[in-house]
Amino acid sequence: MFEMRYSTEVAEARDTGAPIVALESTIITHGMPYPRNLDMARQVENDIRAAGAIPATIAVLDGVIHIGLEMVELEQLAQTTGALKLSRADLAAALAMGATGATTVAATMICAARAGIAVFATGGIGGVHRGAEQSFDISADLQELAQTPVTVVAAGAKAILDLPKTLEVLETLGVPVIAHGQDGFPAFWSRESGLPAPLRMDDPAQIARAHQMRAALGLPGGQLVANPIPEADEIPRDVIDGWIAQALHDCAGVAAKDVTPRLLARIFELSDGASLTANIALVRNNARLGAAIACALVSAIPAPHIGA
Repeated sequence: MFEMRYSTEVAEARDTGAPIVALESTIITHGMPYPRNLDMARQVENDIRAAGAIPATIAVLDGVIHIGLEMVELEQLAQTTGALKLSRADLAAALAMGATGATTVAATMICAARAGIAVFATGGIGGVHRGAEQSFDISADLQELAQTPVTVVAAGAKAILDLPKTLEVLETLGVPVIAHGQDGFPAFWSRESGLPAPLRMDDPAQIARAHQMRAALGLPGGQLVANPIPEADEIPRDVIDGWIAQALHDCAGVAAKDVTPRLLARIFELSDGASLTANIALVRNNARLGAAIACALVSAIPAPHIGA
């Protein structure tokens, strides 16, 4: 019913059983301007290769799901204008229409799972937006984490969101939230949100083991690995919070899928580009951890059978 096409590199990795890390594509089409988006995408892919895994940037091109992009395809996507922003609600429609679109966290998880890829590295997940008690604006990423068996490595949820409510929803949905290397839940551009993380794991092999154990238990969904931005690259909370407050004020009235890109664009302006520099640093950091987890999954002893 639908076509899924693998890049040469990813196809070889699947044939040999090499570790693979999925990457989203909205950060390329909607997250930053050309050519910086292309430079970032290349850097992230190379970080994964250097860490011993194979990158699989996922996108929909002319109605075909691409698991991994050839270099010419990556370059074309980076320069594409008008690409759809695809989540669970519109992925199938885009395929039916033969459209070109970039995958959000939710859509990337769906495609990665269909391709048998267990680990996905991104910047930050979506979550509960501030004022959601009035707007009901809650990202589909949270529900996807509850039902699609992919381990997602992110620097927490985007700091423009209501982080306490996001953690509450994740708990309600039964999604493990694992902080890597610290006890606190990170806040995207900042290492600390002031909120404790429900779980902490410092060893990628242990995170891989937890992924396997969920499957052995027959539990649906994946797990969120909250990986703090490197200390040298973070923006202090007291600084970024001021920019966020101003951006929220300036973008009042923006709704639906336009909210996050408009807020991020305004914060970029207010920070004189510092937010984007930090964003690139955290994505690369997440890619490296994602590769370590993927490598551990490939080499790990299968999880034991659960039950009598």
